[in-house]
Amino acid sequence: MPAEVITAALSLMGTLVGTLGGIALSSNLTNYRIEQLEKKVEKHNNLISRTYELEKEYSVLDERIRVANHRIEDLEKEEVLHEG
Repeated sequence: MPAEVITAALSLMGTLVGTLGGIALSSNLTNYRIEQLEKKVEKHNNLISRTYELEKEYSVLDERIRVANHRIEDLEKEEVLHEG
């Protein structure tokens, strides 16, 4: 076999190995970054869900405070009427 053919075959093999290695490394890095982004998205979604739950609880507590304030006002009015 001529030396040029052997050199060409070795060059082809080296190029293939380098290219495939680069693709594999790039793929692994891309998969890692996607996993990290998925974790961040999950944390964000969890935060949003908890925020909605807190807003619901806040509205219930706010309504309870309004009702309590009205009761206090009514009791104060009754007290003024009984004193007068």
